Amino acid sequence: MIRTSFPAASPPTPKRPEPATRWQILSLPFFLFLTLPLVALFLRISPTRLITHLNQTQVLQAITLSLTTTLVSALVILVFGTPVAYSLARSRMPFRRFVDAIIDLPTVLPPAVAGVALLMAFGRRGLFGGLLEQLDIHIAFTPIAVMMAQTFIAAPFYIKSAAIGFSSIDSELEQAAELDGASNWQVFRYVTIPLSWSSLLGGILMSWARALGEFGATIIFAGNYPGRTQTMPLAIYIGFEIDLDVALTLSVILVGFSFLALVVIKGILHRETF
Repeated sequence: MIRTSFPAASPPTPKRPEPATRWQILSLPFFLFLTLPLVALFLRISPTRLITHLNQTQVLQAITLSLTTTLVSALVILVFGTPVAYSLARSRMPFRRFVDAIIDLPTVLPPAVAGVALLMAFGRRGLFGGLLEQLDIHIAFTPIAVMMAQTFIAAPFYIKSAAIGFSSIDSELEQAAELDGASNWQVFRYVTIPLSWSSLLGGILMSWARALGEFGATIIFAGNYPGRTQTMPLAIYIGFEIDLDVALTLSVILVGFSFLALVVIKGILHRETF
């Protein structure tokens, strides 16, 4: 009988570990550069002083105005930005790249330029100023101007996120709903929105956080009037010159709101991925 011998199986060669430690060390300086100023901000003001300054009228007015105007701006962006996002994702409109560039422009435009542009369009001597005066409508240096500045600067964040969410949906699912007799609105409501809700929610939270921190366009188009147009970023600007503790208090609050929004967004994206 012939015996056939097979060579003994060699143990698998262990994979070479990724040099993660090396990259972590290289990334540490820039991570510290981003982290240390925020840590210094929180260390600069004690909890007692923070609570004390929260009771000041100027601080409460700035917080209330910021939250009110940004919530209205976010709602406006959601209502009017959704059709724009859907058009970008689905329709083959002419000059699509040009339209896409115009929508992205406020994200790279200096905020001060955005404020001047809004003033030249809707101010008393602006492009539509005469018509608005005839209708007894005053926009510049009012809370309406605050919300318009916030909407102008923050809308692209929602539109781009929503467009990505809409374009990621398999069109066959929507076509199947149409074959079952669903109208266009029913398809959008019961198929498109549920499948893209994470992109819509993440985008509107990003827009809200960006509107909350808007400064340049607001101070030029709406001014800096306490209790009327002075949002938290504008109050920080004045507080830095008059009362540093007020500026620190509002800065800590803004960081907290922004960080909370990012935590929610990251949580949504993580749940969608896994």
